[in-house]
Amino acid sequence: MSTIVKESNQKDIVVQLTTDIAVTKELSGSQAVLEACIAEGVDTIFGYPGGAIMPIYDALYDYNDRLKHVLVRHEQGGIHAGQGYARSSGKVGVVFATSGPGATNLVTGLADAMIDSTPLVCITGQVFAHLLGTDAFQETDVINITTPVTKWNYQITDATEIPHILSKAFYIAGSGRPGPVLIDISKNAQIQKFNYEGYTKCNHIRSYRPKPIVRKEYIEAAAQLINEAKKPFVIFGQGVILGRAEKEFKAFIEKGGLPAAWTILGLSALPTDHPQNVGMLGMHGNYGPNVLTNECDVLIAVGMRFDDRVTGRLDKYAKQAKIIHLDIDPAEINKNVTATIPVWGDCKETLPMLTQLIQEKQHKEWLALFNQYTKDEHDAVINAELHPTKGELTMGEVIHLLNELTGGNAIVVTDVGQHQMVACRYAKFNETKSNITSGGLGTMGFALPAAIGAKFGALDRTVVAVIGDGGFQMTLQELGTIMQTGLNVKILILNNRFLGMVRQWQELFNDRRYSFVDIQSPDFVQLAKAYGIDGASVDDRKLLKNALQTMLDHDGSYLLEVMVGKENNVFPMVPQGCSVSEIRLK
Repeated sequence: MSTIVKESNQKDIVVQLTTDIAVTKELSGSQAVLEACIAEGVDTIFGYPGGAIMPIYDALYDYNDRLKHVLVRHEQGGIHAGQGYARSSGKVGVVFATSGPGATNLVTGLADAMIDSTPLVCITGQVFAHLLGTDAFQETDVINITTPVTKWNYQITDATEIPHILSKAFYIAGSGRPGPVLIDISKNAQIQKFNYEGYTKCNHIRSYRPKPIVRKEYIEAAAQLINEAKKPFVIFGQGVILGRAEKEFKAFIEKGGLPAAWTILGLSALPTDHPQNVGMLGMHGNYGPNVLTNECDVLIAVGMRFDDRVTGRLDKYAKQAKIIHLDIDPAEINKNVTATIPVWGDCKETLPMLTQLIQEKQHKEWLALFNQYTKDEHDAVINAELHPTKGELTMGEVIHLLNELTGGNAIVVTDVGQHQMVACRYAKFNETKSNITSGGLGTMGFALPAAIGAKFGALDRTVVAVIGDGGFQMTLQELGTIMQTGLNVKILILNNRFLGMVRQWQELFNDRRYSFVDIQSPDFVQLAKAYGIDGASVDDRKLLKNALQTMLDHDGSYLLEVMVGKENNVFPMVPQGCSVSEIRLK
């Protein structure tokens, strides 16, 4: 602020002329990156240093009182940790990696985050700008490699771009349908000094519309269909959680008396013990929701994308029903299943509009039919899975006891395989953002690093990673991250000594030709102890509950290995190529 004072000879007149002068300071590109993180409210960064990103790490040395950095053991572990953090906290996850192999090691996590709509900003180092295209040491064309698996990516070679580009990156990653963004910064841009004029958060990009315009006429038409329906059925996905619309969704189904079933990413958006929560959809979902999908007269899809594992054969999927599809991403509507009425928009906005127009109903007989199918499934499958009295331990009884001991209040992070399906089927949740799993990509090795990130995102909650013996060995090096951070994560390995899901398919569809699914494992308990993590192994039903309680009560991280049946299968099951109504109980 400058003030110019002039005095007149006739009388004293003070004239104040003020002009705003931008407060500038000289920063390096690396410092500008960290200032952007602070301005965006970032508190935790997951990463691994290297030559091309070294200037940013050098700057980070002076920011460690404002930014927590978690040193992972592999870049894939870093990005899965970022995903877990984003999923448990509701914030944008941030990941740092170097060029070349550091950047390419992020690709699996980027693909996973892209298909599961997880908001991430990944910052990779790159070689000096003048070396681009010369096959310099650890140079990789990360922009072209990651274009298919990012919501947006951009390469910076001039430090002056950093504040503006990072503000766009955070905005794009977290707005609309969330997703991963990658910003590649050349080493010269990280070192370059420039006049830093502050950071302005982005809230608009001319060519980008994160939320489509809500069309009132479609809301009215959808409400009319619901009001006329005799057998309405709601299926909901992660869009409810991402839209922070859990309360609005609950109010919607309660007013309409609507039975509601979830995709595995929608799990925990509605408490599992809610009387209108009728279970899980899809290949290993519950009996009633699958069969009755092909009997409902109006199917209302909220924040889900009609994945093939949910629909089975599309030409036999809900052909009798009128479809109402609520989604923030217009590209998902009519992509797999044709909607009778498309309802574009953020479900936090569209659900209250719809709730206001629907009639208050109960649909008792229709809901009772779901409950009857649940009873049939319980008699045929669930009781034997959760309450066996003899034979080998089952995965289901482990999850059942875990529910009992946690009261449904833990965050459960699952890997991929049979244990994932069992955990999703039987885990109980009272709070949202409690089920974290790799849905669309099905990434083995996801759970351990994602659990680390989930714990950093929700330090006040119990985090249990449920992992198979196969998936655990893909990212077990992240035990080192737990050791170094002193984090309290509970690790529950359900060990069937097989790559269980592949083995189940080989049993059912390949005449038990078990081709390379018999996997040998190290002594997991001794391995954990080498990382300073206590643990135990149990194979006795009488000792199981106490072993789980010991794990939960332990002060710090703990690994519990439970030896379960080698050839137990997950049922019900919709065989590939079949209709959802052809679901098998055995």
